[in-house]
Amino acid sequence: MNSFSDLLMNTLVLATRVRMPFIGCLTMVLVLTSYAGFSQNRAVTSPRSETGAPVETRPTMAKDQRPAFPGQTRIGSIKSTTTFTVTTVASGLVQPWGLVFLPDGRMLVTEKRGTMRIVTQQGVVGKEIAGVPAVRAEGDGGLYDVKLDPDFATTRQVFWCYVEPVAGGSVTSVARARLSTDETKLENVQVIYRASPVYSGPNHNGSRMLFDAQGRLYVTFGERFDDEIRKKAQALDSSLGKIIRINKDGTAAADNPYRTTANGNPKALPEIWSMGHRNPQGLAFHPQTGDLWESEHGPNAGDELNIIRPGADYGWPFIAYGIEYSGEPVNGGKTMQEGMEQPVYYWDPSIAPSGIMFYTGTMFPEWKNNLFVAALRGMHLDRLVIENNRVVGEEQLLVDQKQRMRYVTQAADGSIYLITDDAQGRILRISR
Repeated sequence: MNSFSDLLMNTLVLATRVRMPFIGCLTMVLVLTSYAGFSQNRAVTSPRSETGAPVETRPTMAKDQRPAFPGQTRIGSIKSTTTFTVTTVASGLVQPWGLVFLPDGRMLVTEKRGTMRIVTQQGVVGKEIAGVPAVRAEGDGGLYDVKLDPDFATTRQVFWCYVEPVAGGSVTSVARARLSTDETKLENVQVIYRASPVYSGPNHNGSRMLFDAQGRLYVTFGERFDDEIRKKAQALDSSLGKIIRINKDGTAAADNPYRTTANGNPKALPEIWSMGHRNPQGLAFHPQTGDLWESEHGPNAGDELNIIRPGADYGWPFIAYGIEYSGEPVNGGKTMQEGMEQPVYYWDPSIAPSGIMFYTGTMFPEWKNNLFVAALRGMHLDRLVIENNRVVGEEQLLVDQKQRMRYVTQAADGSIYLITDDAQGRILRISR
């Protein structure tokens, strides 16, 4: 975009040519002046007077950064009027990471160390399921998300992502297998996708998965954290720092943005859906718009909530809210760049968002279509009210639990289930 002065001059010239009345021209000037304030990172406040003070009261860590538009961070607080209860369904799980409901309501749960178990609705934790391939459980790596084939009733196929040890280090891989009829083992295990390149570092592997209505699988990958490798988030010949979209056999979906070389980049991986991500751990489809929403960990602050568009670049590590762990700015402190997307919302200080979910049940009508975010560092469940793709209210729930929240999902009856990231991890249920 040209400078604001150029934009203003062009607007005035256009207004003159179309003989816009003076008051209309003045209105356009005022609007553009407000826009300039946002683009120059001036302080902004929430436009919604019906909300309370923001839930975040701590000082920002990135002192010189300002949001790009009103409500992009520290939106006004809201408070649920619905009463609910929180019960512990199961305990004693070792750093549980993923949870998916089986058709009968039982839960298939992954543990980061490399184990998979079935947990009953009454909280009975089953034995380890045999057949899980070797997992590199170092740093923040391990066994991650798990999903059922949309056709599970006939195929009994289970999909999961994990850090696979390989020569030279590790890769984040996606595997599938048949859950045996007696539910004791995984049969015919196949690795259908491996992120690239191989790297030795143990951190920022990702990874969350999500099937769409057509049975295509979205998978998130971190950029592997270290300075020398994280730049791969901007490289189209690598799946690091990307969201990919693949078929059930691991091949690229036919209409992906880089499926052909028509974009002029023959080295681009055809499975890439979006790029420029840091460490994305949440995916959910908006129930009304169908848009894909994503949460990702920022550096030291600057966690992001994004709407994912095919082929879009979300900026890391060229632009970011937040600062490096050293205290230095990221890439000179840039938060905007032409051709790169802005987050719908960001958190400073960090809450470390992991799993996300749009609520679609009937048990809590007040929460219909609200977005729930499991917060690790924040140790709460974040509730966000969304209107027209903008966050308009925020509430912190389950703060009294004092637990790192790893994942949130909805049961068939409309209750909400969470898993906590702990050596004595629990499954929690929110109900009426």
